[in-house]
Amino acid sequence: MKDQPMNNSPALDFTNPYPSARSAVLGRNVVSTSQPLAAQAGLRMLLAGGNAVDAAIATAMALTVVEPTGCGLGSDGFAILWDGKELHGLNASGRSPAAWSADRFSGRDAMPDKGWDAVTVPGAVSAWSALSRRFGRLPFTHLAQPAIDYARNGFAVSPIISHLWAMGGARLGDQPGFADCFLPGGRAPRAGEVFRSEAHASTLEAIAESHGESFYRGALAGQIAAHARAHGGALTEDDLANHKTDWCGTLAQPFANSVVHELPPNGQGIATLMALGMLQALGIGNQPLDHVDTVHLSIEAMKLALADLYQYNADIDAMQIASSALLDPAYLAERASLIDRNKAGDPGHGAPKPGGTVYVAAADASGMMVSFIQSNYMGFGSGIVVPGTGISLQNRGHGFSLAQGHANQVGSAKRPSHTIIPAFAMHADGTPQMAFGVMGGPMQSQGHLQMALRVLHYGQNPQAAADAPRWRVTGGRQVAVEPGFDASVVSELIARGHDVKAEPGNGVFAFGGAQLVLKQQGGYIAGSDPRKDGQAVAY
Repeated sequence: MKDQPMNNSPALDFTNPYPSARSAVLGRNVVSTSQPLAAQAGLRMLLAGGNAVDAAIATAMALTVVEPTGCGLGSDGFAILWDGKELHGLNASGRSPAAWSADRFSGRDAMPDKGWDAVTVPGAVSAWSALSRRFGRLPFTHLAQPAIDYARNGFAVSPIISHLWAMGGARLGDQPGFADCFLPGGRAPRAGEVFRSEAHASTLEAIAESHGESFYRGALAGQIAAHARAHGGALTEDDLANHKTDWCGTLAQPFANSVVHELPPNGQGIATLMALGMLQALGIGNQPLDHVDTVHLSIEAMKLALADLYQYNADIDAMQIASSALLDPAYLAERASLIDRNKAGDPGHGAPKPGGTVYVAAADASGMMVSFIQSNYMGFGSGIVVPGTGISLQNRGHGFSLAQGHANQVGSAKRPSHTIIPAFAMHADGTPQMAFGVMGGPMQSQGHLQMALRVLHYGQNPQAAADAPRWRVTGGRQVAVEPGFDASVVSELIARGHDVKAEPGNGVFAFGGAQLVLKQQGGYIAGSDPRKDGQAVAY
């Protein structure tokens, strides 16, 4: 890997002022994700001569086994990757069944969040296959082997995942196939207990041997569709066979001396870019990183961006406002002008001119860097598990709107507005800088803003940025903060009109988990989030 050219990014601060006091991980080949066994699966690929794409895929496959509370074989997936010369964006999210229509859901207040009427076509398997075919180095069957081993031979369930598992079981245990797969002996595995799934192992083998074809146009597709028919679901063999991934490029927003990249809609990454553009227009950075002025402006910019997101974001083919209009510098400056530096606002959307998740960051010595994310959405997703396969299906259909005429209104063969998003940063000179992501539903675009501000603008090291207490806009003037958030800043936010509440308990439930890999001369520096058993490994 060539040393990166000199740039104007801030000097990196290697101190960690936050409670976990973890040290960042440095190396020439790095994998950072939310579960240690999955991180090791990725590292095994790098040690075997694979590249960062191989490592990311092997990690993602393993996560469907060892962290089923956040993803599964029925997940969606997205990626941004630097191949050494060019940046690429991949949207592998699935579409609704062709038989879905607004009439199917008439009389409801919201889209279902469990059962077959929440299930859209899963895209993660197609993401693994597409990435491997275009950029991978090792055989696809080799990438699946760690995941197969964990499923067949078992793994010890960690305390955090055990707790999430029990919560998922209590909510979804009555859904078709769930208990047989995930509640052995009638309950969720306790911390330290070994969980095995021969069905999951066999399915991974079928996926690996067919390079994903069995899942969309083979025996596995037939089993998924048959289970849907048996329980009144609309998903068919044709829906699965018609699924396709899109190499969609990225959207970009200059920020500090970097350029932040997100995928185009249907993901929510555009909200991060909008908020960063507003902060740039406001001249953010005059006060220290954790000063109330910095936090206040960040919250206010995020509110404005989210208001527009909820109004306009949808399947790219259904968008009524172009992404370019939402990111127009004049429009973002106009939105930023609505921010009162001393008072909390409760904004609505603007009017521009027409015009439970897991995340992996991996990088290798050749310079390839990957930002990859996959999710079943709400923990285990829909709760539907295809018998004998270990395939737990996402509930992404819940992301559609029922509002008549809304761009995101539920419809046939349509992608819903999506929460999961990978992120990437480039230096202003066009060289790669950082692969990063923050898991956790609507927290993700907000978390991306906070990571970009900390690392790209203020030069905080990735581990400290991952450890720092986070805030989350929850609606109106309401803001949630993690335990450990500076009490004096909270008091000053309240004085400015923010309705601030500290959310107790493990931050993974509300504030997500961050993973970051930052390129440095001669290698990388990685951070991993302790909220979710995160681990970065390197050599």
